[in-house]
Amino acid sequence: MLFAAGFGTRMGALTRNRPKPLIEVAGKPLIDYALALAKEAGASLIVANLHYLPDLLEAHLADTDVETVRESPDILDTGGGLKAAAPRLAADTVFTMNSDAVWSGPNPLILLKDAWRPADMDALLMCVPLSQTVGRRGGGDFHTDPTGRLGRGGDLVYGGVQIIRPDRVAAWPERVFSLNDVWDAIKGQDRLFSVTYPGRWCDVGHPEGIALADAMISGDHV
Repeated sequence: MLFAAGFGTRMGALTRNRPKPLIEVAGKPLIDYALALAKEAGASLIVANLHYLPDLLEAHLADTDVETVRESPDILDTGGGLKAAAPRLAADTVFTMNSDAVWSGPNPLILLKDAWRPADMDALLMCVPLSQTVGRRGGGDFHTDPTGRLGRGGDLVYGGVQIIRPDRVAAWPERVFSLNDVWDAIKGQDRLFSVTYPGRWCDVGHPEGIALADAMISGDHV
Protein backbone atom coordinates (compact mmCIF):
# COMPACT_ATOMS: atom_id res chain seq x y z
CA MET A 1 0.00 0.00 0.00
CA LEU A 2 1.48 3.30 -1.12
CA PHE A 3 0.16 6.38 0.63
CA ALA A 4 -0.15 9.03 -2.07
CA ALA A 5 -3.29 10.94 -1.10
CA GLY A 6 -1.88 13.81 0.96
CA PHE A 7 -1.95 17.52 0.10
CA GLY A 8 1.79 18.07 0.57
CA THR A 9 1.19 21.37 2.34
CA ARG A 10 4.74 21.50 3.74
CA MET A 11 5.98 21.73 0.15
CA GLY A 12 4.30 25.11 -0.33
CA ALA A 13 4.14 26.30 -3.93
CA LEU A 14 5.77 23.11 -5.22
CA THR A 15 2.51 21.21 -4.74
CA ARG A 16 0.20 23.92 -6.03
CA ASN A 17 -0.18 22.15 -9.38
CA ARG A 18 1.14 18.65 -8.73
CA PRO A 19 0.83 16.09 -5.95
CA LYS A 20 3.84 15.56 -3.70
CA PRO A 21 4.57 12.01 -4.98
CA LEU A 22 5.34 13.51 -8.40
CA ILE A 23 8.00 15.92 -7.09
CA GLU A 24 11.34 14.85 -8.54
CA VAL A 25 14.55 13.94 -6.75
CA ALA A 26 17.57 13.40 -9.02
CA GLY A 27 15.27 13.49 -12.04
CA LYS A 28 12.81 10.86 -10.82
CA PRO A 29 9.40 11.30 -9.13
CA LEU A 30 9.31 10.35 -5.47
CA ILE A 31 6.67 7.69 -6.03
CA ASP A 32 8.97 5.90 -8.48
CA TYR A 33 11.54 5.38 -5.72
CA ALA A 34 8.87 3.73 -3.59
CA LEU A 35 7.69 1.60 -6.50
CA ALA A 36 11.23 0.41 -7.22
CA LEU A 37 11.64 -0.76 -3.61
CA ALA A 38 8.30 -2.56 -3.72
CA LYS A 39 9.16 -4.31 -6.98
CA GLU A 40 12.58 -5.34 -5.70
CA ALA A 41 10.95 -6.80 -2.58
CA GLY A 42 8.67 -8.94 -4.76
CA ALA A 43 5.35 -7.21 -4.10
CA SER A 44 2.64 -9.16 -5.91
CA LEU A 45 0.06 -6.37 -5.70
CA ILE A 46 0.55 -2.63 -5.20
CA VAL A 47 -2.33 -0.30 -4.33
CA ALA A 48 -1.97 3.49 -4.10
CA ASN A 49 -4.54 5.76 -2.51
CA LEU A 50 -5.23 9.09 -4.22
CA HIS A 51 -7.05 12.27 -3.25
CA TYR A 52 -5.19 15.48 -4.12
CA LEU A 53 -4.85 16.01 -7.90
CA PRO A 54 -5.58 12.33 -8.54
CA ASP A 55 -5.75 12.62 -12.33
CA LEU A 56 -2.04 13.47 -12.50
CA LEU A 57 -1.06 10.47 -10.40
CA GLU A 58 -3.35 8.14 -12.31
CA ALA A 59 -1.79 9.29 -15.57
CA HIS A 60 1.71 8.72 -14.20
CA LEU A 61 0.80 5.23 -13.01
CA ALA A 62 -1.18 4.28 -16.12
CA ASP A 63 1.62 2.18 -17.61
CA THR A 64 2.31 0.30 -14.38
CA ASP A 65 0.39 -2.49 -12.68
CA VAL A 66 -0.41 -0.30 -9.67
CA GLU A 67 -4.07 -0.28 -8.67
CA THR A 68 -5.42 3.07 -7.48
CA VAL A 69 -8.12 3.90 -4.96
CA ARG A 70 -9.57 7.42 -4.89
CA GLU A 71 -10.58 8.79 -1.53
CA SER A 72 -13.64 10.99 -2.04
CA PRO A 73 -15.08 13.30 -0.93
CA ASP A 74 -12.86 13.29 2.17
CA ILE A 75 -9.25 12.33 2.65
CA LEU A 76 -9.15 9.43 5.12
CA ASP A 77 -5.73 9.79 6.82
CA THR A 78 -3.35 6.83 6.97
CA GLY A 79 -5.52 4.47 8.98
CA GLY A 80 -8.69 5.26 7.08
CA GLY A 81 -6.84 5.00 3.78
CA LEU A 82 -5.55 1.53 4.57
CA LYS A 83 -8.96 0.46 5.85
CA ALA A 84 -10.60 1.57 2.60
CA ALA A 85 -7.98 -0.22 0.49
CA ALA A 86 -7.93 -3.44 2.55
CA PRO A 87 -10.51 -5.26 0.39
CA ARG A 88 -8.29 -4.67 -2.66
CA LEU A 89 -5.20 -5.91 -0.84
CA ALA A 90 -6.92 -9.10 0.37
CA ALA A 91 -3.98 -10.35 2.46
CA ASP A 92 -3.30 -11.31 6.06
CA THR A 93 -0.32 -8.96 6.20
CA VAL A 94 0.57 -5.95 4.07
CA PHE A 95 3.42 -3.51 3.64
CA THR A 96 2.56 0.17 3.79
CA MET A 97 4.90 2.85 2.51
CA ASN A 98 4.90 6.63 2.50
CA SER A 99 5.94 8.22 -0.78
CA ASP A 100 7.85 11.24 0.57
CA ALA A 101 11.18 9.71 1.62
CA VAL A 102 14.32 8.39 -0.05
CA TRP A 103 16.47 5.57 1.35
CA SER A 104 20.21 4.98 1.06
CA GLY A 105 21.15 1.44 2.00
CA PRO A 106 19.43 -1.95 1.94
CA ASN A 107 15.81 -2.25 0.85
CA PRO A 108 13.73 -1.56 3.99
CA LEU A 109 10.90 -3.78 2.79
CA ILE A 110 13.19 -6.78 2.51
CA LEU A 111 14.60 -6.12 5.98
CA LEU A 112 11.08 -6.03 7.40
CA LYS A 113 10.07 -9.21 5.58
CA ASP A 114 13.07 -11.05 6.98
CA ALA A 115 12.30 -9.88 10.55
CA TRP A 116 8.53 -10.47 10.52
CA ARG A 117 7.28 -12.92 13.18
CA PRO A 118 3.50 -13.24 12.84
CA ALA A 119 3.16 -15.24 16.05
CA ASP A 120 4.47 -12.27 18.05
CA MET A 121 3.72 -9.19 15.94
CA ASP A 122 0.75 -7.25 14.65
CA ALA A 123 2.88 -4.41 13.27
CA LEU A 124 6.59 -4.09 12.51
CA LEU A 125 7.87 -0.58 11.80
CA MET A 126 11.10 0.44 10.09
CA CYS A 127 12.74 3.07 12.28
CA VAL A 128 15.86 5.13 11.64
CA PRO A 129 18.19 6.43 14.36
CA LEU A 130 17.93 10.21 14.45
CA SER A 131 21.67 10.49 13.73
CA GLN A 132 21.16 8.65 10.41
CA THR A 133 18.33 10.84 9.15
CA VAL A 134 18.71 13.64 6.62
CA GLY A 135 16.34 16.61 6.52
CA ARG A 136 14.49 15.52 9.65
CA ARG A 137 12.83 18.37 11.50
CA GLY A 138 12.25 17.65 15.16
CA GLY A 139 13.21 14.75 17.36
CA GLY A 140 12.53 11.06 17.34
CA ASP A 141 9.29 9.13 17.61
CA PHE A 142 10.07 5.87 19.39
CA HIS A 143 12.47 3.80 21.45
CA THR A 144 12.81 0.03 21.72
CA ASP A 145 13.22 -2.31 24.66
CA PRO A 146 15.70 -5.24 24.53
CA THR A 147 13.09 -7.42 22.77
CA GLY A 148 12.53 -4.90 19.96
CA ARG A 149 9.13 -3.77 21.21
CA LEU A 150 8.39 -0.12 20.49
CA GLY A 151 7.55 2.60 22.98
CA ARG A 152 6.71 6.25 22.41
CA GLY A 153 9.49 8.81 22.72
CA GLY A 154 13.15 8.38 21.97
CA ASP A 155 15.63 8.89 19.14
CA LEU A 156 14.16 6.49 16.58
CA VAL A 157 12.31 8.07 13.66
CA TYR A 158 9.54 6.17 11.89
CA GLY A 159 10.70 5.95 8.27
CA GLY A 160 7.24 5.50 6.76
CA VAL A 161 7.50 1.77 6.00
CA GLN A 162 5.93 -1.07 7.95
CA ILE A 163 4.32 -4.49 7.89
CA ILE A 164 0.91 -4.58 9.55
CA ARG A 165 -2.02 -6.92 9.89
CA PRO A 166 -4.85 -5.15 8.04
CA ASP A 167 -7.51 -6.79 10.20
CA ARG A 168 -6.34 -4.54 13.05
CA VAL A 169 -7.18 -1.58 10.82
CA ALA A 170 -10.37 -2.98 9.29
CA ALA A 171 -11.87 -3.40 12.75
CA TRP A 172 -11.31 0.23 13.70
CA PRO A 173 -14.65 1.95 14.36
CA GLU A 174 -13.92 5.31 12.70
CA ARG A 175 -13.74 6.01 8.97
CA VAL A 176 -11.08 8.73 9.17
CA PHE A 177 -8.20 7.99 11.56
CA SER A 178 -4.43 7.79 11.85
CA LEU A 179 -2.36 4.65 12.01
CA ASN A 180 -0.93 6.14 15.20
CA ASP A 181 -4.19 5.20 16.92
CA VAL A 182 -3.87 1.60 15.74
CA TRP A 183 -0.21 1.43 16.78
CA ASP A 184 -1.12 2.56 20.29
CA ALA A 185 -3.72 -0.20 20.53
CA ILE A 186 -1.24 -2.79 19.25
CA LYS A 187 1.42 -1.45 21.64
CA GLY A 188 -1.01 -1.98 24.51
CA GLN A 189 -0.99 -5.69 23.65
CA ASP A 190 2.84 -5.83 23.39
CA ARG A 191 2.68 -6.64 19.65
CA LEU A 192 4.26 -3.47 18.21
CA PHE A 193 7.88 -4.01 17.11
CA SER A 194 10.63 -2.26 15.17
CA VAL A 195 13.56 -2.94 12.89
CA THR A 196 16.39 -0.39 13.11
CA TYR A 197 17.54 0.71 9.67
CA PRO A 198 21.32 0.40 9.09
CA GLY A 199 21.53 3.01 6.32
CA ARG A 200 20.39 6.58 5.82
CA TRP A 201 16.97 8.07 5.19
CA CYS A 202 15.93 11.48 3.90
CA ASP A 203 12.63 13.24 4.59
CA VAL A 204 11.45 14.86 1.36
CA GLY A 205 8.27 16.25 2.87
CA HIS A 206 9.57 19.83 2.73
CA PRO A 207 11.32 21.78 -0.06
CA GLU A 208 14.81 21.64 1.47
CA GLY A 209 14.61 17.85 1.45
CA ILE A 210 14.83 17.71 -2.35
CA ALA A 211 18.43 18.92 -2.55
CA LEU A 212 19.38 16.95 0.56
CA ALA A 213 18.00 13.72 -0.93
CA ASP A 214 19.74 14.43 -4.24
CA ALA A 215 23.05 14.86 -2.40
CA MET A 216 22.49 11.72 -0.33
CA ILE A 217 21.81 9.65 -3.42
CA SER A 218 24.87 11.01 -5.20
CA GLY A 219 27.07 10.24 -2.22
CA ASP A 220 27.88 13.83 -1.36
CA HIS A 221 28.26 14.79 2.28
CA VAL A 222 25.01 16.13 3.74
